[in-house]
Amino acid sequence: MQEEHEIEMVTCSAPVNIAVIKYWGKSCEKKNIPLNSSISLTLNQDHLKATTTVATSKGFESDKVWLNGVKQDVVNNARLQACLNEIRSWARKQAARRKADAKELLKISQKIHIASQNNFPTAAGLASSAAGYAALVFALGQLFSIEGDLTRIARRGSGSACRSMDGGFVEWIAGTDEDDSIAKQFVPEMHWPELRVFIIVVSKKKKDIGSTGGMKNSVETSSLLQYRVSDVVPHRLTAVKTAILEHDFSAFAEICMKESNQLHAVCQDTYPPLLYMNDTSKEIVKLVHKYNDFYGSTRLAYTFDAGPNAFLFTLDPFANEVATILNETFGFNSGDKFFRGLPVKANEPLPYECETLENSVEYVICTNPGQGPKVVMDETLLSNKSGLPIFN
Repeated sequence: MQEEHEIEMVTCSAPVNIAVIKYWGKSCEKKNIPLNSSISLTLNQDHLKATTTVATSKGFESDKVWLNGVKQDVVNNARLQACLNEIRSWARKQAARRKADAKELLKISQKIHIASQNNFPTAAGLASSAAGYAALVFALGQLFSIEGDLTRIARRGSGSACRSMDGGFVEWIAGTDEDDSIAKQFVPEMHWPELRVFIIVVSKKKKDIGSTGGMKNSVETSSLLQYRVSDVVPHRLTAVKTAILEHDFSAFAEICMKESNQLHAVCQDTYPPLLYMNDTSKEIVKLVHKYNDFYGSTRLAYTFDAGPNAFLFTLDPFANEVATILNETFGFNSGDKFFRGLPVKANEPLPYECETLENSVEYVICTNPGQGPKVVMDETLLSNKSGLPIFN
């Protein structure tokens, strides 16, 4: 009869974040240290999150990982290995300092099983790796009772994951080495509760060129990127912080759009060019400017990461009208099937005639600022008997 071993496990969830001041390019690829600091907004986990269960047992023969139910290669995943090695190193050092007993020391040396799933498309430009690695690092920190700033470990898995380790607006300070490239909350999620974010899912497909490879090519070939880092980002960091503190949506929106434009200008300045936005993405840009021009004020802003999907910022008083325009333009009165997340009423009177773009958008998620990672008490992705995935 096979001996049964105790399995210890923790389940956590972590949010997506969307960069306002963009990070593109690294000064050190191995340690994921960025060329410039960045600022992001953490989004509500009720609508976009990664959920991860981590487990350890004396009976586990090797580290194993499943993502969305599919077993992953652990040995050749350098980013995952970096996270696991750092977590184990921190755990050993802290256990030694507090003179942990033999059982706790043994737990740190045991193999780990990891199961993670996203409630949104993976590798489609919706910051899935940020949420995934934030959930992983936070869960392992809980499992091994690790204290201290875990953002530097999350950064090793995915640069932007360090920004998903807290809520509200978060600044990732570029730094110059392992210890000072960290993320810190700038203001909490309740600082600007009127903010609304519409995520327009143009495509759920995996990107042709991932962010890591794209950044490397940009660093090597784009002269515009060097100018951006030295001359543009420092001024925008200061300006966007002021706009956030003062709830100045117009200034905030302009910076968001200029940052997005410049990121994709750098991508096109890369050789060969990186073409992350598609025709629908460009139509969304036109839609935003048409809306603002109609009112003669800035009520709506766009930003795009490395993908075709759009993130639109607005304020709560304008959310239903924006939803109506998006529905008229993309949704064909599909109502609940088209909108997800926060409830919106897409039946406001249209301020002007909208162009119809048939079959160009999958769906829209309406969300708002949210909190950082948290422990999930009533859910697990791994069996507490076998340590293997539970397939629903």
